[in-house]
Formats: sequence, C-alpha cells, structure tokens
Amino acid sequence: MNAFDLSRLRPRLPSPLEPVEDERFARRGLTLLLKREDLIHPELPGNKWRKLALNLGAADGRPVLTFGGAYSNHLRATAAAGRLLGFPTVGIVRGDELAGRPLNPSLARCAADGMRLEFVDRATYRAKNDPAVLAALLERAPADAYVVPEGGSNSLAVRGCVELGRELAGAADTVAVACGTGGTLAGLAAGLSAGQRALGFPVLKGGFLGGEVRALQEAAFGGPRGEWALDERFHGGGYARTSPVLEAFARDFEARHELAIERLYVAKMLHGLTVLAEEGAFPAGTRLAAVVTGAPDAPQPPPAAGSHSPRPPLPEASPPSCPHPSQSSASAR
Repeated sequence: MNAFDLSRLRPRLPSPLEPVEDERFARRGLTLLLKREDLIHPELPGNKWRKLALNLGAADGRPVLTFGGAYSNHLRATAAAGRLLGFPTVGIVRGDELAGRPLNPSLARCAADGMRLEFVDRATYRAKNDPAVLAALLERAPADAYVVPEGGSNSLAVRGCVELGRELAGAADTVAVACGTGGTLAGLAAGLSAGQRALGFPVLKGGFLGGEVRALQEAAFGGPRGEWALDERFHGGGYARTSPVLEAFARDFEARHELAIERLYVAKMLHGLTVLAEEGAFPAGTRLAAVVTGAPDAPQPPPAAGSHSPRPPLPEASPPSCPHPSQSSASAR
C-alpha cells in the first residue's frame, strides 16, 4: 500500500445494503434495497471514493489537477482528499464569469480544503482534452501534476467502480445508479454477475452518455463488459437543475423513509426507478438495488485532518411517456 492509498482514511467497505419497505414497489411484487455508498466516508462518499481511490494511488502524492463545474461533487471530494492526505490540488472550474463573484458554498469548501481554483471560459473548458489546451493549463499548475478528468471518470476510475458491482453480486437483479460522466455505470456493470443488469439514469440532457460508457469500458477493459441500459427521462431539466415534480418526490421519499436525499443525482435516480416500477417495467419478484451515491450538501468548516464530519441533517424543505428502457435505451453486454 503506498502512502496515498485511501484505505488510510478507514472507509466503510463494503457499504451497507439496506432493505426498504415501500408500498409503491411492494404492490408490484418488487423488493427495494438501498446500497448506501453515502456511508463509505463523510467527505469522499460513494462513487467519488470508488473513482478516486486508484487515481490517487497512481498520483502517489503528486499534485492533482482536475476539472468541474461550480457545483461539482468531484471537485469537493478531490479537495477533501488533498487536505486529508496532504497533497496539493488544483481545480479548473467551468465559467470565467465566476472569477469575480463570491464563491458558492461548494467552491468555498474546495478553497477551504486548500484547492487552488482556476476559472476558465467555457470554450476553453470544452476543449480541455485538447493536448495544447491541457498543456497550457498544466503550465500554470504545480510541477509534475497528475491529471484526473472531469467527474473523475477514466479507466482507473472505472476499475475502481468494479468493486461496487462485485459487492452486489447475487443481491439484486437490477442495480440503478445516477450518471454524470458514466464512469460509475461502466465499472458497476462490469462487476455484476451474469444475469444482473445495471440501469443508469443520466442527470444531464443530450443523449450522449451511452457512447461515453462504451468508450470508458473500451479504455478500462478493451471492450464491453456486463449488461447495462440508460433511461434518459429523469434529468429534471439538466445538470444541477431540479423540477417541482422531482422536489415533491424527494420530500415524499424523505418523509416515508426518514432519509435525507441528495437532489441532483440520487433523487433523480430514485424518481426514475419509482416511475418505472409503477409503469410495470419490472416483473414481479425482481430485486432492485438503488445506489445512494452521496448525501445532501451541508457545507461546514473543514474538520481536523484525519477526522470525519457529521452526516448532513435532513433538509427542510409526471415525466413524459416513453417506452421502457429495455425497449429504447442504449445497452451493451
């Protein structure tokens, strides 16, 4: 184990798998389980832990440069890892118009954790994978910086998420997860056993994610792995957006199960899974596992290095018809 192995932070692995009694599923003969990835570590929860673990091992203490938007969970997790493990971090943030404004709570937490924030215009951000653009960004970064892509999704991240699938082997028939850049879904599907399926709910509009998942599996494994599908209906208006329907659903789910629900990823996935159940998309007897990839935001001053923050408190506070994902979504084996 190298000095920057995240196991030093004592993660809770495997993450708990909890049964949930919900009549919307029970009356269809379905079993609902929550895979509590949000409990792995309070500052690096869920898929962020899985995706960063191998990347930070590869960085081996070098400075880490990565990318994200103004509300990026990935930027926050990377900054927290840098503080906890003692390596420098640089966050390239989409939107140079943000440079002169007060930091939002998400970016303020990154800065408090020691991340150097660099705001770039949106055209530069879109071209961040161009070798010349990346080289120019690296010129301003600490020497020998290790680059982690947006959302943390690369071949190492995908391999890190394989273990999530392995932990669910034999425990569920369909495993649902919210998707941003596709790395978690790519690895999850690869780790599941024969006969199990991963179902992704993109939180961005555009219909591009299927190609991204296939490319990530190609990079990680040399070809497709596992069975997976996407349902594109439940993005709630796009990334970092919600809708009145989604908000009402999330509040109802919280009241039913006394569990705080993160809105931008987890609520969209749970909403989609519930609608599919009510549409009759799953045969009676199906075991459904919903991956809870994170908890709601509750930015606080950073704790002392090596300590864990308290879990966030419960917050205060009809999709269009289309065929079932088995009929219309991208899939691969």
